[in-house]
Amino acid sequence: MTDASTQGIKTVLHPVSDLATAKAVYTALLGLPPQTDSSYYVGFDVAGQHIGLVPGGGPQGMTSPVAYWHVPDIEARLAEVTAAGGTVKDPARDVGGGRLVATVTDADGNVLGLLQDR
Repeated sequence: MTDASTQGIKTVLHPVSDLATAKAVYTALLGLPPQTDSSYYVGFDVAGQHIGLVPGGGPQGMTSPVAYWHVPDIEARLAEVTAAGGTVKDPARDVGGGRLVATVTDADGNVLGLLQDR
């Protein structure tokens, strides 16, 4: 591997069908209001972890939660994962503020996320 470092899983996104109800449940569970609150995304930051709620699974059509590994070089990590047998599901894209995200699937079809902040 060219870069084995990772900052760990710091972000988990959850697809939700009812954003208002999900927001209430997660607010009660986490004991704090969301830091990001919009009609297309609600995000909570607690204890170094980011929990995001994505209505309808968002444009990527998420059907289950996706954990995102924070990495220093998303393109290099995508190359390493695909060389090892993973498949790119959604290539790296900028989602705003210099943040890049991508998803891959493993041999069993599990979706794994990668995230790079520039």
